[in-house]
Amino acid sequence: MARKTNSGGAGETIRTLLYAVGIALVIRTLAFEPFSVPSESMLPTLLVGDYFFISKWPYGYSRYSLPFGPPVMSGRIFGQEPERGDVIVFQRGGTDPADYVKRLVGLPGDRIQVRDGALWVNDDQVRRDAVEPTTLTPDQRQVSRGTTVFRETMSNGTTYLTLDRGDLVQDHTAVYIVPAGRYMMMGDNRDNSHDSRFPDFGMIPFEGLEGRAGVIFFSVDGSAHLWEIWKWPTSIRLGRMMTLPRL
Repeated sequence: MARKTNSGGAGETIRTLLYAVGIALVIRTLAFEPFSVPSESMLPTLLVGDYFFISKWPYGYSRYSLPFGPPVMSGRIFGQEPERGDVIVFQRGGTDPADYVKRLVGLPGDRIQVRDGALWVNDDQVRRDAVEPTTLTPDQRQVSRGTTVFRETMSNGTTYLTLDRGDLVQDHTAVYIVPAGRYMMMGDNRDNSHDSRFPDFGMIPFEGLEGRAGVIFFSVDGSAHLWEIWKWPTSIRLGRMMTLPRL
């Protein structure tokens, strides 16, 4: 009898674990997925060490909605058009399996250009206002030292901060015409972002969109190693937790 009880207990534990894994995969595929920020390309909007959720449903679902992006389907289902200014996690497709997070600046058919550091969409300059450092959060002030901070406001009202580190090659581009079914992505750290302005990066296919960036649920500044428990309280950026990266 003891053997049957133990066997039944082990089986119940395994079934519970399988249910939990299945529920987690469904949530990850259809609803939310956590991501972390690995680079400085989205400063000052997203900082290295930010952890945020993406919402999966706003753009529908594709193979890249699934773990590891298996080629089990083509195109998207329940697809909806993203909006200019959305912060999006995506894959470029092809042989590059990496996840990227950038801001959408160009929809299919748009004419996009950067002139003297300013963004132009369909021959209209996106509003660009210099920002006083005192209006930034302490974390944003720290990462933007030595740079000029601008607030861009798109025609649909989406507003966000960008960094300008001087007159660099990325500040002067040709006119890009976004192809059908593709999107132009740029980092908010305009002079330190590998994005759709560069031919080897390219425009992003609709199928490659994984989700829209949502709430930042955790953030650390990297000043504490995992084993330095006594430093954890000072390494957590409390002011960034439960904030949205769209603004």
